[in-house]
Amino acid sequence: MPMVARRLRDPDINPCLSESDASTRCMDENNYDRERCSTYFLKYKNCRKFWNSIMVQRRQNGVTPSMPTAAERDEILGSMGKMPY
Repeated sequence: MPMVARRLRDPDINPCLSESDASTRCMDENNYDRERCSTYFLKYKNCRKFWNSIMVQRRQNGVTPSMPTAAERDEILGSMGKMPY
């Protein structure tokens, strides 16, 4: 597997891996009819937007790494009580 593909499959790097997989699975199951999968695309888009804002905030505060690890993301989501996206 190419390095780029491995990085995209790494849960520490890609915070929206499950949303990405769900949208791909939906496309496969629905003969690539984008209209049927629009909710999955919207959820993925909101996920990326949310974690991007967290990443920008961490950079501004000087926290490294700028993207929280998978364990840190679970803690952040757990403290919120519900999924923000």
